[in-house]
Amino acid sequence: MFYRDLSKYDYQDEDTFTDRESGFYALWYRPAYSRLNVGWLKAGKPYSTGTVPTAFVEKLKAVQQVQWMNVCLGAHECDLCPEDKAPEGNGEVRIPGEHGIAYAAPFLITHYITDHGYRPPQVFIDAVLAVDLDAWAAARWPDVPFPWIPDDAERMLQ
Repeated sequence: MFYRDLSKYDYQDEDTFTDRESGFYALWYRPAYSRLNVGWLKAGKPYSTGTVPTAFVEKLKAVQQVQWMNVCLGAHECDLCPEDKAPEGNGEVRIPGEHGIAYAAPFLITHYITDHGYRPPQVFIDAVLAVDLDAWAAARWPDVPFPWIPDDAERMLQ
């Protein structure tokens, strides 16, 4: 699946967070914020390359350890890799940007960065570096590691 960086995200109408510890509890809502695509790469489509700060990669990996977003039943393989060595991903990452904008990235984004030299837009790098990782890592159900959950979000509690 390919989307140009910073284009409007329209893959799913709702955002769904699943509790990583239980794998069962979830909440979903129709976002009030705009979602912009970052890192949806596909073989044969051009993408930006270049170095990124090590601190950015480490923080993005840490975010992916605490946020389980739009997890699907199937898996998406990296089609930039040889078929027998392609890692899989089945979810997304949400990173808050400036007020009212969240960046929507596939879970394979760190693989694209570290193995294929992908360089996300600077606004995404800055947004990841601005995440309060301690607060996100401390979030326990029913709180989730993302700041803009609306009060009317539907929650599956059992």
